[in-house]
Amino acid sequence: MTTLQIGSTGVEVRELQQKLKDAGFDPGVIDGEYGHGTEAAVLAFQKSEGLLADGIAGPRTLAALCLAKPTEIPSVIPGVTVAVVSQMFPHTPLGNIKANLPPVLESLVDADLTDTPMVLAALATIRAETESFEPIAEGRSRFNTSPNGHPFDLYDNRKDLGNQGPPDGKRFRGRGYIQLTGRFNYDKYGAAIGIGDQLLNNPERASDPHIAAQLLSAFLKDKEVPIKEALRENDLKAARRLVNGGAHGLDRFSDAYTIGLRLIG
Repeated sequence: MTTLQIGSTGVEVRELQQKLKDAGFDPGVIDGEYGHGTEAAVLAFQKSEGLLADGIAGPRTLAALCLAKPTEIPSVIPGVTVAVVSQMFPHTPLGNIKANLPPVLESLVDADLTDTPMVLAALATIRAETESFEPIAEGRSRFNTSPNGHPFDLYDNRKDLGNQGPPDGKRFRGRGYIQLTGRFNYDKYGAAIGIGDQLLNNPERASDPHIAAQLLSAFLKDKEVPIKEALRENDLKAARRLVNGGAHGLDRFSDAYTIGLRLIG
């Protein structure tokens, strides 16, 4: 079955409409015409299943409705070369890209994040957070350290980060490619890559290139659908906010994403 969307007609649309109705998402009249009623039912089904909600019945939506066999989305990883990434990171030493790109790409494959939007989001995130293409630890700033306090004392009691008082602020400060911050995130995403307790006991490991790459992919996988929805609307600011919580590094994120889209999109 091919991709179905507004304007599609025929037996396949009729089958889609019946499957939607059977699943509890009534498209209206079963008439074989993909109109706004069918689109709304598809959107509701996609949201229910945690799929990208675009109102288009593509391979994953059709597979979820048992109208097609599960299909692997074509991977863009083979096209993500050092030469391409060096254009996305124009101020970065080539040696850093050569050394650290392979584990990043490997982690994206392991997390099944191999389509254009998520691969570019990962690379653009790295450029926004650490343009050197090396995992780094957060430095002191007025946003994390009070004028007369100890380093990272403004993080110590952040309930939203899961911190429990000193020395949690410094211990669980931002690290890696994603600048993972806070006891809660170290616990959650450490567990996601199979090293939960180890990472809590030794948070410096988040700066190891291989672990940093896995944490990046785990974090992006957790937010895959809303990131894709933002990127589908070309809302790079919203996509950046989903990762960073704000607009820090948005210019670098946007530049890298736009260049990458031109080169491998």
